[in-house]
Amino acid sequence: MCEGRRPPPMTPVHLVPTGEARTELRFGNSRFIGTAGPAATVGEARALLARLRGEFPDASHHAYAFAVGVGASQTHGMSDDGEPSGTAGRPMLAVVQGSGLGDVVVVATRYFGGSKLGTGGLVRAYSGTVKAVLALLPTAEKVATASVQVALPYEFLARARLLLARAEGQIEAETFGVLVEMQVRLRQDRVEECRLALGELTGGRAKVQEV
Repeated sequence: MCEGRRPPPMTPVHLVPTGEARTELRFGNSRFIGTAGPAATVGEARALLARLRGEFPDASHHAYAFAVGVGASQTHGMSDDGEPSGTAGRPMLAVVQGSGLGDVVVVATRYFGGSKLGTGGLVRAYSGTVKAVLALLPTAEKVATASVQVALPYEFLARARLLLARAEGQIEAETFGVLVEMQVRLRQDRVEECRLALGELTGGRAKVQEV
């Protein structure tokens, strides 16, 4: 964190997939293949679904659910794909939302085994498939960042670099003119504390602007 200041409340951190996962379960005589992966757009979610339809063209159903985006700005989608209404897509989406993941799509591919599972059985099968595949999904934190321009006198450059490094800032470019100008990538929740810390370091001579 930046020196000399108490950090403000953290910006929420969200988990997103970093790759795909797959698992297979059996409910009754039916085979359920769960596939989950990253989807930063609705188009990417539909692309994964299309790929799985091509990979398993003889499957009975390809129910799906997705949550594109993170936090309050998520876009959701789901489909029963021919199963009785409310028995596949909706319970799958409930599990996805409960996981807290963003930018994720899950497809449950079913091969009908000859015996009906009933409404309750279908809900358990589809939600259980999603829970199982999400448990295997590799994830990472997605944190909001900001691009910041910093301008300051030369004599403060070394200490400013150290201060920004401690705040986990990435200096993307430096320009040397009348002042040193730096293009810095910072976590959104650390912009204001670094602005204040740089002001203290330079006696108010640093200019910090979010762009």
